[in-house]
Amino acid sequence: MKLNKESLLKTLSRVEDPDLKKDLVTLGMIQKVNIDGQKVSFNVVLTTPACPLKEVIKNNCIEVLEEDYGKEYEWEIFMTSQVTTVREAAPVLPEVKNIIAIASGKGGVGKSTTAVNLAVALADLGAKVGLIDADISGPSIPTMFNVEGEQPTVKKVGEKNVIIPITQYSVKLMSIGFLTPAESAVVWRGPMASSALRQFISDVEWGELDYLLIDLPPGTSDIHLTMVQTVPVTGAIIVTTPQKVALADATKGLTMFKQPQINVPVLGVVENMAYFSPEELPDNKYYLFGKEGGQKLAEKYKVPFLGEIPIVQSIRESGDTGFPAVYKNGITQKAYTELAETVARQVAIRNANSEKTQKVEITT
Repeated sequence: MKLNKESLLKTLSRVEDPDLKKDLVTLGMIQKVNIDGQKVSFNVVLTTPACPLKEVIKNNCIEVLEEDYGKEYEWEIFMTSQVTTVREAAPVLPEVKNIIAIASGKGGVGKSTTAVNLAVALADLGAKVGLIDADISGPSIPTMFNVEGEQPTVKKVGEKNVIIPITQYSVKLMSIGFLTPAESAVVWRGPMASSALRQFISDVEWGELDYLLIDLPPGTSDIHLTMVQTVPVTGAIIVTTPQKVALADATKGLTMFKQPQINVPVLGVVENMAYFSPEELPDNKYYLFGKEGGQKLAEKYKVPFLGEIPIVQSIRESGDTGFPAVYKNGITQKAYTELAETVARQVAIRNANSEKTQKVEITT
């Protein structure tokens, strides 16, 4: 077969994206083709920098090219990425591609720990990430990012004052904990808390982000409704622990997003504290709180199961010291990195297969 751009694209149309189930050419993922004698180069534009299948896709490209053109050509394949979005241009967060809510039915399941390490893992994989601490009464993000006592600056843009978020570990952060003394309780009624969240969304200079994570308070409250009424949410992640009492509350959190008047896609379920592994015996797993509860919840409601996070001493220490567990070698780093890759894939699948996100209109 004679090699030219047209024949090259025809060959590469036999390579399928494993997640999106369509070929790379139809998806527009083959770009910047250059043929210079025996040297051929092109870009494969993945849907996320956190794609765990990039080597699989690259090898599949080489395989079909060698089948059609032999091995006399030098193939140079650049694996790049462009995070997808279905958000329409809007005055609120115009440069944010995906807004992800992280929720749980009850407190104490490690939702904020999951949000922190997911945000850092996504940033470490090359994504532009922001994190809003929407737990107004119990903000923990400043401590977990080791930025307690720091205060965001404010600048004037036109007639409006804009807050500049704190950046730590390549993640942009906003929390009520930056604006109030650490020892003071925030005793606010629902409307005041909701107003704070709206301000964190609309009055902060988030800039260009691939993923903006919103760490919601436990339960189902005014904050949750304010979020879905303020911005179109790409999807929600439900964090639970395996035991029955946690699953009962997680079910309420999951079904809230599935209600017709809200209708936010559920990206999946994360099972936190899934098993205990002693540091000296990392291959041993002890299921202290039961087994596979989160996986069964995901199966029941036909949503993806995003993975298991173990309970180990280093995760607790990381939360206290403000040095994320995903940075520590071992099973925690592996678990959070795999979670980030899985979440990024689910966002890409959701954007390819589902309708555009819309703000929720609730009249009662």
